[in-house]
Amino acid sequence: MSTATRHDPYPSRLVDTPALVPREDPVVWGDDPGPLDPELVSAYEENGFLVLPGLIPPSTIAALDADISRAAADEDVKASDEAVIEPGSNELRSLFAVHRRDDALGALAADPLLADIARQLLADDVYVHQSRINLKPGFRGREFYWHSDFETWHTEDGMPRMRALSCSVLLTPNHTFNGTLLTIEGSHQHYVSCVGETPEDNYRQSLRRQDLGVPDDDSLRELVRMGRINECTGPPGTVVVFDCNVMHGSNGNITPFPRHNVFLVYNALSNALVEPFAAPAPRPDFIATRDPVPIRR
Repeated sequence: MSTATRHDPYPSRLVDTPALVPREDPVVWGDDPGPLDPELVSAYEENGFLVLPGLIPPSTIAALDADISRAAADEDVKASDEAVIEPGSNELRSLFAVHRRDDALGALAADPLLADIARQLLADDVYVHQSRINLKPGFRGREFYWHSDFETWHTEDGMPRMRALSCSVLLTPNHTFNGTLLTIEGSHQHYVSCVGETPEDNYRQSLRRQDLGVPDDDSLRELVRMGRINECTGPPGTVVVFDCNVMHGSNGNITPFPRHNVFLVYNALSNALVEPFAAPAPRPDFIATRDPVPIRR
């Protein structure tokens, strides 16, 4: 079906004026039991995220951080399509498709506890839509501006509905001062329709610095007025689970303390990608999986 004829409940980059659009989809898609108790499920539904300390054991964290350190020092890795380099330096900012690696990073995406949390909240079999490491080296780690992941996944990848979530696994201490993840509580209940047409191969620029598909100042003020900004801090082994549409970002890191996190995006199998809703062509498969393979139970 062409983008001209299909119904789009979440239009963006197709209008001249930004707007806050009420969410049409559930946040929690079912009531089946799972790893999260009812109080945590209710908190996720209300706020759009959870901070769960101690979910990943220290031995796994050490193996993951060792794999990341090796990747960050490998010039071949940094020259690959999957790598994003910090603007103004040769340091690794992000590395995509880490779930396909033959190491601890690759094994993490299939972790039964993380996959079961996603299945519980999304009420479906799940697959990895996207995976990446996000690094903020000490002193010069750049910021990630406010954004809703779903806005990009919808417009540029063709994710139909808000039936996906992210798990951010903290590998180093995430303090208030070294660029920790910031979320706006309750912001997942409204979709910010953004202005601006998506250019060809927009991902090449947006992964280094996102200027398109970011909320306008007035929409951000309103979201913060309705909720509040939360700092998702925690020690290594903490997992931050957040809804695909929650507004989030992070400040730069000018401290000596690096911040290393792994992001795993789980999408419902029934929510597999279609044609992009507002882009000339889909982004590459290493950014947005178009051949979903469900994670085995």
